[in-house]
Amino acid sequence: MDRRMPPLNALRVFEAAARHLSFTKAAAELNVTQAAVSHQIKALEAHLGLALFRRLPRALRLTEAGQVYLPTIHDALERIARATADLGRDDATGPLKVSTLPSFAARWLVMRLQRFQHLHPDIDVLLTTTRDLVDFSRDDIDVAIRFGLGHWPGLASRFVLREEVFPVCSPALMEGTPSLRRPEDLAHQTLLHDDYLVTWDAWLAIAGVTGVDAQRGPRFTDSALVLQAAVNGQGVALARGVLAADDLDAGRLVRPFAFSVPGDFAYFLVAPDRSFQRPKVAAFSAWVLTEACAPDAPPGPSSSSQ
Repeated sequence: MDRRMPPLNALRVFEAAARHLSFTKAAAELNVTQAAVSHQIKALEAHLGLALFRRLPRALRLTEAGQVYLPTIHDALERIARATADLGRDDATGPLKVSTLPSFAARWLVMRLQRFQHLHPDIDVLLTTTRDLVDFSRDDIDVAIRFGLGHWPGLASRFVLREEVFPVCSPALMEGTPSLRRPEDLAHQTLLHDDYLVTWDAWLAIAGVTGVDAQRGPRFTDSALVLQAAVNGQGVALARGVLAADDLDAGRLVRPFAFSVPGDFAYFLVAPDRSFQRPKVAAFSAWVLTEACAPDAPPGPSSSSQ
């Protein structure tokens, strides 16, 4: 069986001309010249080795071959159009695969996702947490939220939030004994550590605090865990502001001192540049950026359009 297909453009021209029984009307529909339509039809007839039209002095008629060919070509083009439209709808709805750090997911993103679902009920977020960078050429991920300087080769990024670092603890620890009124009082407290770049050593040095052993205290590999330990009253954590914001707003954590250290790293939406044009990714990105600009908004669904 000969599977050589005629050019799709020639089939579109044939279908329009056959439907209108007019090269002029087909040209107007396809926004081309009548000569271009005539050229495509002649090329298609040459490819098929069959005449598809009978050119009469004042009319255009289909040959028997043209009458047989038209329903099949019309149906095929309609199916292509429907499939293309369905593909566009699928990209505006359905699953959206998002990758981010476990700490950012637990302490910022998850508690806000209901608002996104409220705005976009046809988009289901499938959230993957990992400390590894996503390989978009290999991993089935639509968009990631990464923590860094904002430059990843071959990818586009959108700034979301910048971190600052400061001590936090439970309100009960503030009211207990020994006291926690000055940074120097940290010498009598349990220090909680994670693996962030700004360590207790660095914070104490920048704050000009001496006499505190910055190496003692339990260590956690995840910033969400160190914050939970602080909420539980286990010690004083060096918090990343973005991750601690909701606990501070809810009163589960307090800042014993106002001094903070700005972080070099920030959170970014990251994906191949073309992905940001996809409806689902564009909707999620716009929502994340709106949330980032409204840090005082309470987590969970809202009764307003937000």
